[in-house]
Amino acid sequence: MSKQVIMIIVVGLIAFAGGIGAKSLLMPTAESPNNRQLPEFNLPDLNGKSRAISEWQGKVRVINFWATWCPPCLKEMPEFNALQKQYADKDLQVIGIALDESQPVKDFVAANNISYPILLGETQGMALAHSLGNVVNAVPFTVIVDKSGVIVKSHMGELQGKQLIEMVTPYL
Repeated sequence: MSKQVIMIIVVGLIAFAGGIGAKSLLMPTAESPNNRQLPEFNLPDLNGKSRAISEWQGKVRVINFWATWCPPCLKEMPEFNALQKQYADKDLQVIGIALDESQPVKDFVAANNISYPILLGETQGMALAHSLGNVVNAVPFTVIVDKSGVIVKSHMGELQGKQLIEMVTPYL
């Protein structure tokens, strides 16, 4: 066989293996993080105070993992701000978990009048996002938790306002 034929076979095998790996990441499994109880966790807020996720138990929680260096994350944050203002009286709580260092997060939040709690996840936050279904460690990543604490939806990637409202309102 020529080197060119061998190279084509090797590239084909690599592509095939990559496709199988991607399929296993994207196919839902019996162990899907949706429809299971949100685990208890604590993370510091922007003042360094430890906050437990159970503090918002009994509310629909929209937990958004984001970073200041992520353009789609920053683009969707006004949508979360608007959602929090519109549905706060209907027991909805948006919670941002920044996968970033504290100072850039503090600067961004102050400059953009974010109206919902921001917790500092840093490296612990990425492990938490992974445990909640973010198997490719992408941001933004959003999890919707119903009033009883069950994870009912998760979404990788940017959310638009209408899409976000459609995801949340059935649980209010």
